[in-house]
Amino acid sequence: MQQKIDAQQVRKVAKLARLDLTEAEIEEFTGQLGAILQYVEKMNELETAEVEPLAHCLPIHNVFRADQVRESLGTEKTLANAPERDGAFFKVPKILEDSSS
Repeated sequence: MQQKIDAQQVRKVAKLARLDLTEAEIEEFTGQLGAILQYVEKMNELETAEVEPLAHCLPIHNVFRADQVRESLGTEKTLANAPERDGAFFKVPKILEDSSS
């Protein structure tokens, strides 16, 4: 079977995913992704016209618990294991730059 993905496509996907891959990793992933696509192509050869679509392989229906109103944990219990906090709030690292100036 002909390989359906090349190194250039792997580089493009890596760039979109913001992954900095080495040439060795690009070569490795090109082969791996090609093998995955070959497997999918092989699966497309199966006759599935009479197969009913499934959401899950087991006969499970609505496994959610019933909603019950109960008391919340409270601020102190909620923040007890927080790495950093600012009063009654979780403190997280800044991820966006302020470009309004």
